Amino acid sequence: MSTIHITNGDVAADSLRKALVQAGRREAVLALRDDLAVGPLQGIDDTPQVRADFWRQVSGDDARDFFGEFVAQAADLKAVVDGTAHVLVWHGQSAADQLTLRRVCFHLQDMPLRLNEVRLSIDDLTGEASAPLRRRDQATSVGMFAADLLLKHLPAAAPISALRIGRLALEWQEVKLANAELRRWRDDTFTSGMFAELDALLFEHAVDGWQSAGRVAAHLMAADNGLLVSDRLVLWRLRELAAAGQLQLRGQTQTWRSLETNFAPAARSPV
Repeated sequence: MSTIHITNGDVAADSLRKALVQAGRREAVLALRDDLAVGPLQGIDDTPQVRADFWRQVSGDDARDFFGEFVAQAADLKAVVDGTAHVLVWHGQSAADQLTLRRVCFHLQDMPLRLNEVRLSIDDLTGEASAPLRRRDQATSVGMFAADLLLKHLPAAAPISALRIGRLALEWQEVKLANAELRRWRDDTFTSGMFAELDALLFEHAVDGWQSAGRVAAHLMAADNGLLVSDRLVLWRLRELAAAGQLQLRGQTQTWRSLETNFAPAARSPV
């Protein structure tokens, strides 16, 4: 029987494809591109509209067809469910990876014999090929792993028990019901959060006067957040705070190279 590998995100999928080529294995890799750790989840398994609207807001790109992309992703996932191939989910210790695992288990819970996994952690990140910064919260995604490291973990693939699949599927339903703005993963447990908590960290690391927005973003992305914060999410929060008069931005607000921000108290006065 054939195997379909599932990852969270294109970076992880690209590395895994290279690892499979090195192993001489011609197996498909499906990248589920939605960062499930952020934004509303209500109705996600029924319609892509809510997630498409959220990521359109985050990106600020009204020309991109987010709805069409999410429809295509839903079709890809349905094709996996309707097929007969073994499914191998790769996941690290991050909220997005763990939620991807649970979502796949939810859709395939009636076919437990098809489900397998490769578990990765911060302790598996060794060697110069990956060279990631070791985070204080130990958050790890498959996208941090270079192809040669993923190749070493191919033999670690193992079946997921029917009992665990049922539990993971239930956790996915519980997380959807909570419908928080943020979902953190610590000590094998999900907790809910709000975007305001990320905003507070931005102000915590800011200094008065104009400064590189990228430098401010780097502090937030490296902080002990319980989730891996993307630069796209930080850029959105900066735009939202600027629109609310909480800070000032200058430069191209869609890119980091020229973007600067001013967190001075005067800039935070409502306009």
